[in-house]
Order: sequence, then C-alpha cells, then structure tokens
Amino acid sequence: MEVSTKELRIQPGKIIDQVVNGQEITVTYRGKALAKIIPLKNRIQSLENDETSIFGLWKDHNQLDTVEEYVRDIRKGRQF
Repeated sequence: MEVSTKELRIQPGKIIDQVVNGQEITVTYRGKALAKIIPLKNRIQSLENDETSIFGLWKDHNQLDTVEEYVRDIRKGRQF
C-alpha cells in the first residue's frame, strides 16, 4: 500500500491500523518512495533469518571464548 506524506499527517491512526494488521506501507513524497513502514513482527523475523545481520557477531570468533574475556583482556592494557 502506498500513502503520501499528506495522508500520513491527516490519517495516521488509519495507516497504523493497516500496519498492525500486517500490511507494509510505502510513504511517498511528490510521487517518489520516501520510507517504508513495516510491522515490527516481520522485521524481527527478517533479522533473525538474515545471515548478514550484525547480531551473533561473536559466534564464529575464534580468538577468545567469550566477549567478557575479550573485554577483560582489552581493559588490562599493555604489559611491558
């Protein structure tokens, strides 16, 4: 569904209801797509399924066992 910025200002409740019902909304300004409003549930699911996501960055990290150990090591500073 596409709505203009004017429609978004005039009828925000109606548009939010559409998003709550699972509809993705593309907001346009002067006929060009400006933004997309998507339901939060869909966004969270797409983040979990996205392999390029920044979450889980340490899962393949082989230098140290845990993030806490890495931070502790950094905070020690250099020993001469």
